[in-house]
This record gives sequence, C-alpha cells and structure tokens, in this order.
Amino acid sequence: MGYVTVSAKIPKKLKELLDRYGVRPGPIIRKALEEEVKKRVLEELEILSEELSKELSQISDEEVVELIREDREGR
Repeated sequence: MGYVTVSAKIPKKLKELLDRYGVRPGPIIRKALEEEVKKRVLEELEILSEELSKELSQISDEEVVELIREDREGR
C-alpha cells in the first residue's frame, strides 16, 4: 500500500500541547480520516440499497418465479 502526505494547519498552541504531552498527530489524524470515509461510504451504500430496494419491489413474485424457471431450464 502506498502512502501520501496530507497536511493540516493547526494553532501553534495546539502544536505546543501535542509536543508537551507526546501526542503523535499522525495516527490520530489517520484514524479520524478513516472513520469519516467509512461513515460516508456507509451513507452512500444505504442510499444505493434504498434505490435498489425500490426497483426490486416493482418486480412481481410471478416474474421472479418465471425467471428462475427459465434459468433452470437453460442449464
């Protein structure tokens, strides 16, 4: 897996406190970004799932049965 550098400007006082308490910002920033991306991916999947559900609900049970029969007969 390749890496890229992402930078952020923070207040000087915050940087001083990070140094004072030995807090490494890299892992914290990485985790926060991963969580935000995961949240947005899940939101997108939820929307897609709802759209697909609406489309599938328009297919009748009889049509599903017919498609399954056609598939089985084609084997």
